Amino acid sequence: MRDDALLPALVSAALTDYRALRDAHGPCWGEPSLSYVVQAWATVFLDRRYDFWNTGLRQLAERYPDVPAAELEDHLGEVDPDRVVRDALGGDVVDNLPVLRLTPGGCAVEAVTRIVLEGEPCRTALLLDSSRDEPVTVIVDGTRYTVEARGAKVVEVAESVVVDGQPVDLAPLSRRVAAARVRLRAGFPCRWSVTSANGQGWYPDGAPPKLDAHRRPFFHGDDLVVAVPAEPVTVTVTRGMEYDTAEVTTTPQAGAETLVELAPERLYDAAARGWYGGDLHVHLNWMGEEPAAPELAAAAQRGEDLHVLNLVAGNVASERVYDVEALEQWVGKDLPWSDDRHVARIGVEYRNDVLGHCTAFGLRGLPSRYHSGFGTADWPPNAAACEELKALGGIVSYGHPFHTAFGDDAPPDVVLDRGRSCAAREIVADAALGLIDSLDVLNHSSVLATAAVYRRLIGAGNRLAVTAGTDAVLSFCRRGTASAPPGWERVYANVAGPLTAESYAEAILLGRTFATTGPWLELTVNGHGPGDTLELPPGQELEIAVSTIGPEVEQLEIRTAAGVLAQGPPGRLVATMTADEPTYVVAVATGGPHPRSQHRRGAYAHTSPVYLDVAGGHVAREADVRWCLAWLDRLESILREFGRFDTPAQLDDHLALYERARQVYRNRLP
Repeated sequence: MRDDALLPALVSAALTDYRALRDAHGPCWGEPSLSYVVQAWATVFLDRRYDFWNTGLRQLAERYPDVPAAELEDHLGEVDPDRVVRDALGGDVVDNLPVLRLTPGGCAVEAVTRIVLEGEPCRTALLLDSSRDEPVTVIVDGTRYTVEARGAKVVEVAESVVVDGQPVDLAPLSRRVAAARVRLRAGFPCRWSVTSANGQGWYPDGAPPKLDAHRRPFFHGDDLVVAVPAEPVTVTVTRGMEYDTAEVTTTPQAGAETLVELAPERLYDAAARGWYGGDLHVHLNWMGEEPAAPELAAAAQRGEDLHVLNLVAGNVASERVYDVEALEQWVGKDLPWSDDRHVARIGVEYRNDVLGHCTAFGLRGLPSRYHSGFGTADWPPNAAACEELKALGGIVSYGHPFHTAFGDDAPPDVVLDRGRSCAAREIVADAALGLIDSLDVLNHSSVLATAAVYRRLIGAGNRLAVTAGTDAVLSFCRRGTASAPPGWERVYANVAGPLTAESYAEAILLGRTFATTGPWLELTVNGHGPGDTLELPPGQELEIAVSTIGPEVEQLEIRTAAGVLAQGPPGRLVATMTADEPTYVVAVATGGPHPRSQHRRGAYAHTSPVYLDVAGGHVAREADVRWCLAWLDRLESILREFGRFDTPAQLDDHLALYERARQVYRNRLP
């Protein structure tokens, strides 16, 4: 494949701009300091062991003692991020952030010593952490920095640090080692990890130094050469969730090349069953340490054997829309590396932080809008964007829907929370009006909360497919699930015939899907699978069967609109039921934290429903319908409190939308 096919002039120019933004402003690329922008910078250093959120709130409580605790989140963009990182670490030292402790009696470096190959430069971030009661000046590579009393500052260092007129011993930062090489060969593209005994990762030339949510280094490809220390290194290889992991440890000789031939074994072959897995929410560029070119997405999709990849253009906190140039170049077309088993498209994430973020897959043309509420009013409603995206051929969903943990019985007051939180608040209205096609039940945020809302929505008569979107960002190198490989969660769709963007989209529209962090999950009701509707007489007996593949599964569930029908251990679960009223049947597989799952909560899979229509009636459970009506009431109050409008008519447009949705739900009541 020629480079100009993957990097046309429009896309190349955009990447040049992104690198300039990164070089000038660091990982946040000059974006305004919204809470999640500051968090993005901080979590380059803080993995899931360290709490940015509550540490920041404690700092704000000191600054704003009269602000109620519930409102402090509104100020999270105002924290001192260097201090938050220092305080969240609580004295720990992480591998990418050595610390210079500035004490009343002097100073000293604490570090996880990095291995540096002979002849290679050594540059690292450095946390200046002062416990002194007065400001202190620190000279780093000739640049003067002032650290406030008991303050903190993160800087970059390559050569020298001077404090109180004396040079600081930087020997703890690094250890020089003779270089060797390993050649990695599996016979097909894979995901590789090469680590030293200290856990440090090694990468081929040009590969970004990426870590997944478990802090495991990784890169993609086959027949790759990696410079490594002439010491024992461990090589691990896998290929997405359909494969197991293989591992070997070797000690390469200095100056020589060692061949490592290693390939992972399959756990299951979804495509052989007519199912294809996709990730419908992936960004090439959205801030980060290393701007990402399409070539990186191509390598990741092949290396993960991810059948369908939806790269999305979207803004962060300003008017700038990242990768809109790639959208303009390729909208309506398969991306150049697509083949008969791998389809890649570029779509859109439409974003409003009060109403929620929507994604679109399979667009045939360019939309007229990409966001609202960023320097503009929270208008029009998301419904206007959903209508346009659907008219352009898009499969429309809400991504990372809910961040607040809650259970099946939580009222909307708990679910909707407060503030500009990116939660999918408008979804109940858009679902009733047929403006969305699916919900990313599998996402990087609260899966259990999203599943609870999803079952309320389908129980209230909305026919939505289960989908998955990781929100992986290829331009981030170490930011939890954001820097994990695309496809760490997938929506599998049962495609009729060859795999194309159109056949995959059609399968989602028909609801022939399940979403998973890794396990294979299969559901049949009298032989019918997800997306099917059974038209039944009252009293019809049904047999329900669920099966799963994957070592991480601990429990299976069969659920209907009334709740859990049956539970059992992994493998196979069979139950019977009598169809007395309209309902649905879904299957759920769960398990605790596991190396195969990147999600904090562990393993999870959820099917779309098999719908059971009884005596001509469709499911519309009264409790779920009334829950949706209560949701719309609460949403109206949130919008009045947190929405930003230029005119009363703009707010009226939202209220009119909610009233249309209310009428749909009222018509479903007995």
